[in-house]
Amino acid sequence: MPIRQLSSSLINQIAAGEVIERPASVVKELVENSLDAGARRIEIELEAGGTRLIRVRDDGTGIAAAELPLAVAAHATSKIASFDDLVHVATLGFRGEALASIASVSRFALTSRPRGSAHALCIEVADGRSTEPHPAQHPEGSSVEVRELFHNVPARRKFLRAERTEFLHIDELVKALALAHPDVAFTLTHDARSQRVLRVASDEAARLARVAALLGDEFAAQCLAVQHTAAGLSLHGWVGLPAAARAQADRQYFYVNGRLVRDRVVSHALRQAYSDVLFHGRHPAYVLFLQLDPASVDVNVHPAKSEVRFREQRLVHDFLFRALHEALADTRAGQGAGQARADAQPLRADLPALDASPAWLGVAASGTTRPVPPAYQAALGLRHGVRDAARAGAGADSYVQLLAGALPAPLPAASAAAAIPPLGHALAQLKGVYVLAENAHGLVLVDMHAAHERITYEHLKAGRAASSLRAQRLLVPLTLPVSAREAAAAEEHGAALAGFGLELLRAGPDSVRLTSVPALLADADAAQLARDVLAELAEHGSSRRLEEIENELLSTLACHGSVRAGRRLNLAEMDALLREMEATERSGQCNHGRPTWVQVSLAELDRLFLRGR
Repeated sequence: MPIRQLSSSLINQIAAGEVIERPASVVKELVENSLDAGARRIEIELEAGGTRLIRVRDDGTGIAAAELPLAVAAHATSKIASFDDLVHVATLGFRGEALASIASVSRFALTSRPRGSAHALCIEVADGRSTEPHPAQHPEGSSVEVRELFHNVPARRKFLRAERTEFLHIDELVKALALAHPDVAFTLTHDARSQRVLRVASDEAARLARVAALLGDEFAAQCLAVQHTAAGLSLHGWVGLPAAARAQADRQYFYVNGRLVRDRVVSHALRQAYSDVLFHGRHPAYVLFLQLDPASVDVNVHPAKSEVRFREQRLVHDFLFRALHEALADTRAGQGAGQARADAQPLRADLPALDASPAWLGVAASGTTRPVPPAYQAALGLRHGVRDAARAGAGADSYVQLLAGALPAPLPAASAAAAIPPLGHALAQLKGVYVLAENAHGLVLVDMHAAHERITYEHLKAGRAASSLRAQRLLVPLTLPVSAREAAAAEEHGAALAGFGLELLRAGPDSVRLTSVPALLADADAAQLARDVLAELAEHGSSRRLEEIENELLSTLACHGSVRAGRRLNLAEMDALLREMEATERSGQCNHGRPTWVQVSLAELDRLFLRGR
């Protein structure tokens, strides 16, 4: 077949194949154009799931009469004029392809009246041919009408789903756009029935109310407001508490400069931030907005503009991780029931401490050392008990001592005049498993093992962070074959890895030499550990694999070193546990993500017993 020039209509239909996947894609392009035009009210009307009719009307700036033919022409836009504009894109749309692509696969009409103009004009496109602009009635702003989508591309129409399914895709899109633009009112109508009416949200309370209307009251009631700025990056929005995690990743909205994106770097950073508090198989919920210099992010990497590429990938990853990690660390048991202490420090009194340590742990009252069982010797990298701790680094003994005394002395009973603590005061113990307490809101139930496990775990992590002897040198260094990217990552991040006790030296274009590992991981598969870390560094520019594996070992130690089910506690010991929960980071969940406490309000108790009916 000879080479020939494609017709403009065929070129537009090819472009539509990349940009217009389904009716929701049309709605996305049209609503984004309205937002770029400064609209404060957007109305979306649908018929038959958008396959028969899509009409988007706004009160934006409108399009001048002389520019209407250009508006439906391919590669014509008012948003960029040079390469420098493309590098600093600040609008949602910029390619100038959307309207021409939509018009090539539908019966299309565009009506617009610029602000301050006395008249509106309409231009229509069908089968690749456009009419001359003609007068029409329209308020200030623009309307786009798309009828019979894919009527001239029957193969594409066959791939559309049921009307209900296509509408749900559009509804999800409108939800995402409405979350990002609280200053815009949205109306969604389907088959002449109103589906969503969202008014302008002008303050923080109204914005949270919009979030509740779109994502449900449960998310709004169990979320943390996030506001963090550093290194030219700004993050704000809401993150769901671990207790609000979901079975599917269906409530994850992340925006870069107002654009909803799916990005591996972002997903990886957020997963890591939640890794210490999320139950296995659950997914966090969040609505987050990242603002940065448009020149620092490339939005021109995907036809639908749903993916971006960060120029400082590692900086963005670490910024997101630290912002969310700190926000989640600030959560403590009881904060939902009352105000946590401002200083968040455990208070002490001259009462007997809860001796929760098993018989094998660390240092006895007399100061003599007891041996650690073999399973824990392996976890700590020991060979001959605590006395021989030098082989794993002198800091290993401190972990055992930390575990033995992880819980401070309890608080004395509060006087009647004192404020009731968030988790209240202990009443009793149930079946040797649960602590029952009374606070200002009603009944508090605490899983004592799960709560003490988190407390012990956080103490162990703090002890590890304070230890300076972390590396154990290998008797025989290992030379590992890796990819060229991974070898380069080892060379670039060598100093940072050495700070964690992992020493990797580049030995060639595609090989590295491993000379030492962290003391806690002395018995781990050193070669596989190094490969995992390098793979993450090559992919994301950052790795927390070492810390994660160490945390897994410390979590195991904490689990076995915490007070066990069946252990009888007195009221003073139970109160001590409650006070330490209020002062410990992430104490709302155990190390495995299970909740450590629940609040049962008086109203809920009254309903159980039909009181007041």
